[in-house]
Amino acid sequence: MVRMIMHGCNGKMGRAITAICQEDSEVEIVAGVDPYTGIDNPYPVFSKIEDCSIEADVVVDFASASAVDGLLDYCVSKKTPVVVCTTGLSEGQLAKVEESSQTIAVLKSANMSLGVNIVVDLLKRAARVLAPAGFDMEIVEKHHNQKVDAPSGTALALADSINEALGGGYQYKYDRTPERKKREKNEIGVHAVRGGSIVGEHEVIFAGMDEVIEIKHTAYSRAVFGKGAVEAAKFLAGKPAGKYGMEDVIEGR
Repeated sequence: MVRMIMHGCNGKMGRAITAICQEDSEVEIVAGVDPYTGIDNPYPVFSKIEDCSIEADVVVDFASASAVDGLLDYCVSKKTPVVVCTTGLSEGQLAKVEESSQTIAVLKSANMSLGVNIVVDLLKRAARVLAPAGFDMEIVEKHHNQKVDAPSGTALALADSINEALGGGYQYKYDRTPERKKREKNEIGVHAVRGGSIVGEHEVIFAGMDEVIEIKHTAYSRAVFGKGAVEAAKFLAGKPAGKYGMEDVIEGR
């Protein structure tokens, strides 16, 4: 049984993960951390991570970026592995994630969905074959109208995976309206759509002469991200210091 601390337990994702863990016999949430304590949880909740005195095998973080520094300090001091799911981290915080991974196991991913991370692997394989054959590559991501960042971190991660698979050198084109010219060969178009209650949709288009290949992932609820985070927690518990990603979780399944 993996003992887990849920950092950000009373947010939407924290509550979703709580429900998932109650149905999973391999993991137990032994404590939660959230500045809002007005929800009745089946485990003790602390308003700050520093106040948590309960031992655990791993911490899962779905809180705010402002709380990540304190979280990493806590996990390093307790020698506790941590799954960092919070997005929008600053360059300084990303550097701290790297630094912390020298002491503890840290798993950081732009998207916790197992499906999205399978798509990343497919994209790498497709790009190595299709890009040299002259296929153009475009990414279209769709999210709800409350999402403030665009393009999404997942869309950028997909673009990065393609770029890295091809040895780098590709430029990301976010908006074509300011320029009236033909598409460059070394471009990856990245386009954002915001509307309604779309949880998350990412489509990668490989467009060649007389044929188009589309690889698409659609999330219908936040539960897919929560399930991935729980699987990551089970994978990370007991791991030696180092930086891990969802690809390691998938390979370890």
